Amino acid sequence: MRLLDSSVSGASARERILHTATRLFYEQGIRATGIDRIIAEAGVAKASFYRQFPSKEELVQAFLNHRHETWMAWFDSSLVKRCESGKPSLALIADVLEEWFCDPGFRGCAFINSVAEGTPSEAVADIARAHKEALGTYLRNFIATLGHRVPKQTAQAVLLIVEGAIVRAQMTGEGAAQAAVARVLLKSL
Repeated sequence: MRLLDSSVSGASARERILHTATRLFYEQGIRATGIDRIIAEAGVAKASFYRQFPSKEELVQAFLNHRHETWMAWFDSSLVKRCESGKPSLALIADVLEEWFCDPGFRGCAFINSVAEGTPSEAVADIARAHKEALGTYLRNFIATLGHRVPKQTAQAVLLIVEGAIVRAQMTGEGAAQAAVARVLLKSL
């Protein structure tokens, strides 16, 4: 599973900058990644960079918005594929997570990481919260299709299991083990 698009040839300066920042922010962290490195690796001039993104803050916001779109699309398509090839269940969420956790590029949740790095700006915190709310809504809708009587409360429990598994997989490096624990918990709901 690759959430980072490796093809940037022919891309505009903005796309190259965003692609490079997405890769570096996720791999190295937002605070650890300087603008000069992004400019160098994206192959753009400093003036071109600042025309596209007047500040690092704006680039961080663009990165998180882009990550939200790509991650949610990936999560949805992965879960739908598993539902189509078997009986839909909450445990399939753990299968999707395991795929992500076992990817060599896995470095946790970009939204949790962006908040955990330090005091985020209000805009960054809002984007992180909006991502988690969107994921909660997605899970609630999925759970409703499974016929659960209390999809809202179940979605809250599932989101807590998912986020806990993400953090544990990142901290321990044991993605398969954390997905297995999540699978057991999800089956109990």
